[in-house]
Amino acid sequence: MKTMLDILRQQLHEDLITGSEWCVALSGGVDSTVLLHAIVRLGQEFPGNSIRAVHVNHHLHVEADDWVVVCQSLCLALGVPLTCCDVTVERASDDGMEAAARTVRYGALTGLLGHGEILLTAHHRDDQVETLLLRLLRGAGPHGLASIELRRPCGQGWLLRPLLDVGRDALEAYARAQSLTWIEDPANTDTTFDRNFLRHRVLPILREHWPGLGETIPRAARLCGEAARILDDQAERDAAGSGVDESLSISILRGLPPARRHNVVRHWVRQRGLAPPAEARLRDGLQQLLTAGPDRMPLLKWGGAQMRRYRDRLYLLEFDPDPAGAALPDTYDWDGRGRIDLGPLRGGLQFVRYDGADIDLPGDWVVRFRTGGERFESGGQHKSVKNLFQEQGVVPWMRGHVPLLYRTGGLVAVGDLWQVDDMGGEGAGKGTQVVWNGRVDAP
Repeated sequence: MKTMLDILRQQLHEDLITGSEWCVALSGGVDSTVLLHAIVRLGQEFPGNSIRAVHVNHHLHVEADDWVVVCQSLCLALGVPLTCCDVTVERASDDGMEAAARTVRYGALTGLLGHGEILLTAHHRDDQVETLLLRLLRGAGPHGLASIELRRPCGQGWLLRPLLDVGRDALEAYARAQSLTWIEDPANTDTTFDRNFLRHRVLPILREHWPGLGETIPRAARLCGEAARILDDQAERDAAGSGVDESLSISILRGLPPARRHNVVRHWVRQRGLAPPAEARLRDGLQQLLTAGPDRMPLLKWGGAQMRRYRDRLYLLEFDPDPAGAALPDTYDWDGRGRIDLGPLRGGLQFVRYDGADIDLPGDWVVRFRTGGERFESGGQHKSVKNLFQEQGVVPWMRGHVPLLYRTGGLVAVGDLWQVDDMGGEGAGKGTQVVWNGRVDAP
């Protein structure tokens, strides 16, 4: 039978590149302590590789600073450089403190990775069992039930979980055999947390009747992963020609059976790095988006994201275009020098010459935002700003963020969608124009 060290060695040889830099995520608990110790033991088999450790201090426990000292002592004994990172966890997070801590921890670890560096974490087989059961109880589909990924891109480098085929018992046996010391986080025995309740109260009973669940549940997770990849492939085929990256064709979605339609939308959302909405919310919200009349502006919101419809396109926004409490000035006075910053979503304005070089146009300029009824003259004809937006396909929820530039009371530019021919005035040279770095689409 293979030992923990044998499994780790094989995984490292299969997934690590000689000459790369390794960064071990070290909490100080038994799992990460064993991983770091074993990595150092095996390091000589990978010439040219460097090893360092990172400890993230969440400051959620009164002994958190003492844990830093434990990690420092371990790394000193192993001759491994240690980086300690302090983070702040939002205790009142809607996702729960455990999830909030995980989010900020991975954010910190990702930010510390160098180019091509490999982050190693101590997730093991029992973690995978617990994760699948928790997600199953929460009603997850194939993507949620899929195996924890062995390897994936992470920041500038990679994340590798080389212990996924190792059980918790094997890790603890190794720790005892090597006389290692580690931190026992009292929170790990608090059964008010879902994972701990499952670990200490439920799984022991399940193992009495199904002793092989440590093998069968990860197998089910792998099969769910295969099913998820098939669903992704089907979504790509169903959305072909729809422009999945930026928006989806409502006509194409309407032509699909409901299950495949929902699959396309979930895949589209995941491709943008977001979690899809819950099943009922997606079903009801998507129905409204697809069936609303042309004069309606339906909206599906969830978890900081939202979907909106314009014409025959469905848009996914990763921000709120009308955030509560974000009152910004309606008018800005500008002297025409340098760049004027207009605030979030509005971007900024500046002047450039015909050759692309920045230029100052001193004067009394005023920047306003649309209130309705604005008009300008183009080619001898008067035209409304509303019609300009419609012709240019500016989505309605972004129109209020497009700056309108005035000089001596007259409208001379609408973002970078239109401007007067003589923007520069006398002596500025032909082709002088205003440049706006905002956006008119969904982002």
